Amino acid sequence: MQRNTLIEKCNAQFQKIFGDLNIQADGKIIVSHFGEFSQDLVNSLSTSIEDMMLDSGDRKPSVKRMFSILVEGLQNIRIHGERDKDGNQVSFLIVLQNEDDYKVTFGNLVNVENQIKLTSRIDQLNKLTADEIKGLYMETLSNGIMSKKGGAGLGFITMALKSNHELTYESVQVSDDLVFFTQGVQIDRIRK
Repeated sequence: MQRNTLIEKCNAQFQKIFGDLNIQADGKIIVSHFGEFSQDLVNSLSTSIEDMMLDSGDRKPSVKRMFSILVEGLQNIRIHGERDKDGNQVSFLIVLQNEDDYKVTFGNLVNVENQIKLTSRIDQLNKLTADEIKGLYMETLSNGIMSKKGGAGLGFITMALKSNHELTYESVQVSDDLVFFTQGVQIDRIRK
C-alpha cells in the first residue's frame, strides 16, 4: 500500500503543535483529535467540552464563548477544508485548559491561494478594536455575501469577537497546491 506523505506531513505538524502546547502549558490538553470531523463528531466534541468546562467550574459566559468558537472553527474545517488527492480531509483540534484560559487550535488543508486570503483576513481582524470587530460582525451579518460553500465570512469575525484576543495562525506547505493551515484562539476562563 502506498504511503500518503501529505497525511504524514500534516500529522507531524499536529504532533509538533501538540508537543509544544504540552511543554509550554501550565494546564492540560483536554481534547485532541486528528482526522476528519463528521457532523456527529462536531456535536459530540462540543457537548463533551461544554460538560468538561462546567465540571471544572467555568461559568456559562466562558462556556458559551467556547461553544461558539468551537462550532465556527469545526464548521470551517468541515465545510471549507480541502481534501488531498485521495479524498481525505486532513484536520485536527486541540483544546488546552490552563489555569486562566483555554487555547484552542484548529488545523486543516487549504489551497495555497486561499491561505493568502485567510492570513490577510486574520491580520486585518487583529488590528481592530473590540468595538470595530463588533461593528464588522453586524455589517457582515446584514450584508454578508454567501460563498459557494455557504459561508458569509463570519467565522473568523465570530472567533475574534468571542475570544477578545488576537487570532494566531501558521502554515506549512505540504504539496504544490496545499498548505496545512493552523489557527489558534484564546478564551479567558471565568470561574465560579
